[in-house]
Amino acid sequence: MIHPSSVISDNAKIGKDVKIGPFCYIGDNVEIGDGCVLRSHVVINGHSKIGKNNEFFQFCSVGEDCQDKKYAGEDTYLEIGDDNIFRESCTIHRGTTQDNSVTKIGSRSLFMVNTHIAHDCVIGNDNVLANNATLAGHVHVGDFVILGGMTAVHQFCKIGSHAFTGGGAILLKDLPPYVMYSGTKHVPQGINNEGLKRRGFSAQAVSNIKQAYKTIYRQNNTLEEAELLIAEKAKSNDELVVIAQFFKDSTRGIAR
Repeated sequence: MIHPSSVISDNAKIGKDVKIGPFCYIGDNVEIGDGCVLRSHVVINGHSKIGKNNEFFQFCSVGEDCQDKKYAGEDTYLEIGDDNIFRESCTIHRGTTQDNSVTKIGSRSLFMVNTHIAHDCVIGNDNVLANNATLAGHVHVGDFVILGGMTAVHQFCKIGSHAFTGGGAILLKDLPPYVMYSGTKHVPQGINNEGLKRRGFSAQAVSNIKQAYKTIYRQNNTLEEAELLIAEKAKSNDELVVIAQFFKDSTRGIAR
């Protein structure tokens, strides 16, 4: 069902059972998968490939040119997986040639009102970004991450899987997996214990993650010492492998 007030390019590819409400605009190079819903006043532009069963609420702007002043009109891309919900006024920008030219969003995530995903971000699966959460360019987010309302993430930061930020958090460095980052001083405050329980982590796994947290934050280890200790523990504890790998991939330093 396509409302007659919407404008859709003849070159756009629209899947089966897609519902497009009033006053939407779909550009030339857009591909929308089966079962997607555009409520109203949604704009999808550029080389944007949207998977199946995504829902976009009113005033979302998807696949638009990025705000990087170096962008000069090159062909860049946006890829979105399946079963995501984008609430009112979300903004998602395509990539830049200074990175891999693509912004990527996985599947089954909830993007609440007014969230912003800047150019070249890579976001995994099953995440929740609360109202006004903002990711600057080149940010990488793992899986099962929750970003509280008005969280602001600096460009090039990495956020590990199962991490959590409290409302108003400002993240200037990489946030390891499982860590809860909140408080008025915006410093790590323990692990995301409740989230791990909800996702079926065993008591032993949670205990191992708590010990890794202490290794990083409570035992006066340097980051280099903590990295070596966790890498050794990760050899026999699968839940720590993601932390060990996170240390290797970090480019901005670890938030402490």
